[in-house]
Amino acid sequence: MAESFPVKPKLKPTASKNTLSPESKYWKSFKVLKEIDAVSKSSVFAITSLSFSPVAPHDLAATQCTNVIRFPGKTLIPKSKIASFPDTSASASFRCDGQLLAAGDLRGGVHVFEAKPTSLSKLKDLRRLKGHAAAARLVRYPRASDKFHLFSGGDDSVVKYWDIAEEKCLFSLFGHKDYVRCGDASPVSDEMFVSGSYDHKIKLWDVRVSSVGSVMELNHEKPVESVIYLPSGGLIATAGGNFVKIWDVIGGGRLLYSMESHNKTVTALCMGKVVRGNGDDAEQNRILSVSLDGYMKVFDYSKFKITHSMKFPEPLMSVAFSPDCSTRVIGTAKGTMYIGRRKAKVGTEKNSLGDQFGFGAVVDEPQRKVLRPSHFRYFHRGQNQKPLEGDYLIKRQKKVKLAVYDKLLNKFRHKEALVAALNGKNPSNVVAVMEELVARKKLLKCVSNLDGVELGLLMGFLQKCSTMPRYAGLLTKLAKKVVEMRADDIRSSVEQRNHIRNLKRDVEEELRVQQSLLEVQGIISPMLRIAGKR
Repeated sequence: MAESFPVKPKLKPTASKNTLSPESKYWKSFKVLKEIDAVSKSSVFAITSLSFSPVAPHDLAATQCTNVIRFPGKTLIPKSKIASFPDTSASASFRCDGQLLAAGDLRGGVHVFEAKPTSLSKLKDLRRLKGHAAAARLVRYPRASDKFHLFSGGDDSVVKYWDIAEEKCLFSLFGHKDYVRCGDASPVSDEMFVSGSYDHKIKLWDVRVSSVGSVMELNHEKPVESVIYLPSGGLIATAGGNFVKIWDVIGGGRLLYSMESHNKTVTALCMGKVVRGNGDDAEQNRILSVSLDGYMKVFDYSKFKITHSMKFPEPLMSVAFSPDCSTRVIGTAKGTMYIGRRKAKVGTEKNSLGDQFGFGAVVDEPQRKVLRPSHFRYFHRGQNQKPLEGDYLIKRQKKVKLAVYDKLLNKFRHKEALVAALNGKNPSNVVAVMEELVARKKLLKCVSNLDGVELGLLMGFLQKCSTMPRYAGLLTKLAKKVVEMRADDIRSSVEQRNHIRNLKRDVEEELRVQQSLLEVQGIISPMLRIAGKR
């Protein structure tokens, strides 16, 4: 016997599903542990910058007011507070080995500290680099292996390249005409870095040819708030106004894409990763952007599309993503930090302990008795086994439940199936049955065989649902056919005449609504054309 399936409506529009995509599930898995006020509950100072150490356990540094706060990577509970700044701190940056931490202040100084002080006496500056005539808003170490240099940018429009050991400025790089507020070091070369300014320009610098000025200049067309290198080193992302733009610096500074998804100024960018198991595409890079509109957006620059969006209750000022892909931190204009962490998989902690002490992965598995064919459980083994990450799970097919009208359709009792659906009073099911009868070329025959009570059910349904847009295409044509075929029955019944009167009234009202909408469309269309030309 052939398997039976329930009928489904074809005219019902596909509703937008609220199911999350795998990408959204990944970013939702970063659970907000707590809202941390970095200084005090009454603090209203913005978290101006966030930076993770490149070395495990990836400590976090945040700048707020005159402080640089260090958060241990394991607990993310504020451990030490560097509060020796003479003015507001900005732009914390870890050295490539995670041993030193540098930050600027609004008096133009660049401070170098030990990243993990062992006592309060070591919170003093190891180096204090003086040279900017205005606030030093940009401080960055090279990314790869250079431990002796850093570069800075200030509101004096100058970019400086420093020798930390000698406390000496090696180069003063001129070219910007307004505040230098952001920059980033190249991931492939310690001698190259990029800076962004409020003069709308992004400049690429190479210290090997510092005498010729910048090696490339890009125009963002808005004051530049953030600029980052993408992992390949051949692309950069810039943020200014409500735009995020992707540039190909190897291709001569060609603009690849301009994303306008925020409603207010984009304040910070950082690189993030999507981790999905094992394989060639296990890790995929993403650009994370935050804005004063309170949104964090995740941008897949390989496909040029937004893959996830998250709303926060405050204007956002800074964002950082840990190198081990376990922590995402967002700083706000009101001093709140939103820290999201992913749950570690079972066995991760034990394996990390094994790696630490050099005896490999630690796996505690209870020893189970070997099953033999003489045991009853031998023939039922594996039934309750939970699937592993790489297993294919084959689910048992659910038994199909057929409604009354489905069973009648399977028995070719067409009129009774239509009446059963009408009695169910579910428009979707009624339309589904009607469509099935149309496919079988039996609908009009069923209509002609309805008695007075059954015809009343049909007329009531047509009067109620014929003006619904999702069903109008089928039901208006059917209503016309019913009036033509059963005109004598309708005239002889007061109830049927009432249904026809109500149906006529509803159709006239729907026509008036459609006419009004067309008039509104006629008014708006020319205005949209004019706006598009501008």
